[in-house]
Amino acid sequence: MATSATSDVGLLEQMDTDQLLDFYRQMYLIRRFEERAAEQYAYGKIGGFLHLYIGEEAVAVGAIAAMTERDHLFTHYRDHGYALAIGADPGAAMAELFGKETGTTKGRGGSMHMVHPERNFWGGYAIVGGHIPLAVGAGLAIKHKGEDAVSVAIFGDGSTNSGAFHEAANMASLWKLPVVFLCENNLYGMGTAVEYASAVPQMSTKAEGHGIATEIVDGQDVLAMYDAMQRAIAHCKEGQGPFFLEAMTYRFRGHSMADPESYRDRQEIDHHRERDPIPLFKEQLVEAGKASNDEFEQIDNDVEEIVEAAVNFADESDFPWDSTGYREPTDAFIDAVAF
Repeated sequence: MATSATSDVGLLEQMDTDQLLDFYRQMYLIRRFEERAAEQYAYGKIGGFLHLYIGEEAVAVGAIAAMTERDHLFTHYRDHGYALAIGADPGAAMAELFGKETGTTKGRGGSMHMVHPERNFWGGYAIVGGHIPLAVGAGLAIKHKGEDAVSVAIFGDGSTNSGAFHEAANMASLWKLPVVFLCENNLYGMGTAVEYASAVPQMSTKAEGHGIATEIVDGQDVLAMYDAMQRAIAHCKEGQGPFFLEAMTYRFRGHSMADPESYRDRQEIDHHRERDPIPLFKEQLVEAGKASNDEFEQIDNDVEEIVEAAVNFADESDFPWDSTGYREPTDAFIDAVAF
């Protein structure tokens, strides 16, 4: 197991200022999108479950920045941040939450089923760990076709307790498939702390049992995520088999909007908020002389306008026509299914 990775001054100096500022813009966009989504949920404009990504933005932004347009991405149901980071239109993403025809899946998927086929983002899956075998299947296809690409599966720490994870990890390792297993260890599986659900404290230990190379990375550091993901992808593309990246992170809100959060106290949350990835990165760039506070203020204002426009777009869009959800069976269909 590689030691826990954090970004260094060298990486900060090497990177282009525009790219660094774009990392900040993406994280802030996800944060404000999620906060406004929570607001709209409270207004009753978003139904069902709503799982917010607040606090984990550095993982999505850093990891996806290291991917190419050829790579494939599969995620769990806390998926709005990935959709935005990979390039989904904020208006279409918000409209999907509203269940509107203009949403990313025309209002049929909702919060837990974001997709962006143009960038090989295949969701957004509601079954815990259920998407991991799908990502391995994509890795098998990539290897079979000899493509210069990887398949990335993002999941929470709770998924590593499922049979689906272990079967998929074993197969990926056995066949040396180009799959990056990216585990977001936010210390809780729904309302259960890791120590009450896992026999080992680090999820990467489970991957090592399948002969998979692993690394633990600071998930609150966007540059550390970007750097570690580059190494993981390079490992896979060199034909060395899968890679397991464990991002240590923390969600600042409950498991979902319906979560009373009775399993953790305010002091714990406040402690982790001291490492909020967005202000930490902003402070890092200012201290390094990469950007000024005025530049960040402009970015913040631009993001506010984008998110406000997204909410208005979703609110003003139409719901799907009832007729699109049901179609009268044809005579040919009736004949085909008749006994």
